[in-house]
Amino acid sequence: MVRFAKRLDLLDGSDIGDLLRLIARPDIISFAGGLPAPELFPVEELKQAGIAVMEEMGTVACQYSSTEGLPALRQKIAERMEVKNNIHTSADQILITSGSQQGLDFAARVFIDKGDVILVESPSYLGAINAFKASEPTFIEVPTDDGGMIMEDLDKILATTENVKMVYVIPDFQNPTGRTWSLERRKKFMEIINKYEIPVIEDNPYGELRFEDEDMPALKSLDTKGLVVYLGTLSKIMVPGFRLGWVCAEDEILSKFNTMKQGADLQTSTLTQLQANKYLDLNDLDAHVNKIREVYKHRRDVMMAAMKEYFPEEAKFTYPVGGLFTWVELPSYINTKDMALQCLEKKVAYVPGGSFFPNGGKNNCFRMNYSCMSDEKIIEGVKALAEVIKANLK
Repeated sequence: MVRFAKRLDLLDGSDIGDLLRLIARPDIISFAGGLPAPELFPVEELKQAGIAVMEEMGTVACQYSSTEGLPALRQKIAERMEVKNNIHTSADQILITSGSQQGLDFAARVFIDKGDVILVESPSYLGAINAFKASEPTFIEVPTDDGGMIMEDLDKILATTENVKMVYVIPDFQNPTGRTWSLERRKKFMEIINKYEIPVIEDNPYGELRFEDEDMPALKSLDTKGLVVYLGTLSKIMVPGFRLGWVCAEDEILSKFNTMKQGADLQTSTLTQLQANKYLDLNDLDAHVNKIREVYKHRRDVMMAAMKEYFPEEAKFTYPVGGLFTWVELPSYINTKDMALQCLEKKVAYVPGGSFFPNGGKNNCFRMNYSCMSDEKIIEGVKALAEVIKANLK
């Protein structure tokens, strides 16, 4: 009889996996995935970049390369972080990863032993929760409001809890809620973090997808003690299929992530790094991101208008100023996992909210994505959802 590692018992991806298999059907209106819109992928430009790479350095592209990543790409990322996030860094403080998801996996491996405490927003990104679970931590959920993590609660938890080894946050257009922290809250957060000197994982996959209001500085830009580990990605602003992300951290911390990278896969694909770098040489990424923002903003507006018109008043939802998601809360007696099956009968899907709470117990919420569906499908899907919600109200 095959005996598997006990850590597999900690990873519960079955519910989401079953749902994602169902929504892969072409007849389903899916608000479930966190997928970029495929019609916006710069396919022709990437094709030309790929041809240029193979013509100019085909043997180099097919060979192994350094664990840290392509120096030219790391330099471009460092320069972009300076402009977009006000983070003063260098290529030497960048490690290229296989998507920012790999950075999340490494974070737990670097900081967490069995039983150590991780603080997360409540709710938080389920992909991060699953990545962290393999290290067998104790999760403590920090309460949130419409402005994100509540700083008074964070301070109280840190003052009274032993063995907190890491804090994980998404300050910009959070997954799953779409909420964004104010400047005041970011400054207060770093004040608290500096007081207790706890490492922070700042996950920022959506930061450039802002539709309105002013840009907010990254937590890393406010970091005076080298405690913030910043995770970025090209998945939402270029293409997810490249699986190109990065870690930005101080030397001592980054060296540990580098060690994890060596043990995991030695390096991220040389070919995709060179192709991405060539794309950046030949094209204006800012212009491409502007196109993405324009489309997503419009679809956000369509979804918000439809939800306002068709959802009952008992359904409360967030108004994201960027990113990919909105978050819906229903009366406590409604189980959105059960309701998801009813919605699938009407050929519409969302992600039930329970998986976004690592300690469970909150099943009356769900996440909706607006980036991938047309206007017509958004409206049709929201109408169908509204019918099911109304049918479940007491």
